[in-house]
Amino acid sequence: MRTRLSVAWILLAIVLGAVIGSALGEVIGLALPDGVVQQFFTKTAHIGFDPFQLNLGIISLTLGFYFRLNVIGVIGILLAAYIFRWYA
Repeated sequence: MRTRLSVAWILLAIVLGAVIGSALGEVIGLALPDGVVQQFFTKTAHIGFDPFQLNLGIISLTLGFYFRLNVIGVIGILLAAYIFRWYA
């Protein structure tokens, strides 16, 4: 009988896959000599928005975030999704 995964576990898998994959991509990019292959592994896509400040008088909030994904990070997300699908 298959159990249903909660949204929190799925988000955790996506975030962990992205973090581990992106870190691994950076390490691979540093180990490779300069060239097209290194640029392929180290090129990142920035997803998110710049920090902005919300001042409400009593409280002031600063919000913002960025995701920096590279090719290995995307592969890490897909691998984490596959593993969670396999174990769930």
